[in-house]
Amino acid sequence: MVFRIWAAAAALWATGAVAAEKPTQFWNLTSSTVVSLRLSHAGSGEYGDNLATSDADGVDHDERLKIQDIPSGRYDLELKYKGGRTCFARNIEIVAGKVFSLEDKALTACSKK
Repeated sequence: MVFRIWAAAAALWATGAVAAEKPTQFWNLTSSTVVSLRLSHAGSGEYGDNLATSDADGVDHDERLKIQDIPSGRYDLELKYKGGRTCFARNIEIVAGKVFSLEDKALTACSKK
């Protein structure tokens, strides 16, 4: 009986440790390559650093980008694409350790500079 309790506790601890180490991922389902991805807490307008710098050629369509140390919450996203187009996506839910995706239909306020 004690062994079963210990085994169950060890399994729960191991599962939690693996989940905690799993990075959040951005899955680019838009039709273009993202060269800059910046996040802002929803509505704040204060965007952070470019998270796509770890992918030298940009985040292609159907490619995932690992993102470290992003807490769960709702975010506005600024995306810059190869070719100079900039778009925004508003109020996107991001859960730490999970994959979040973005499609063209979620993009707003696109402009080309």
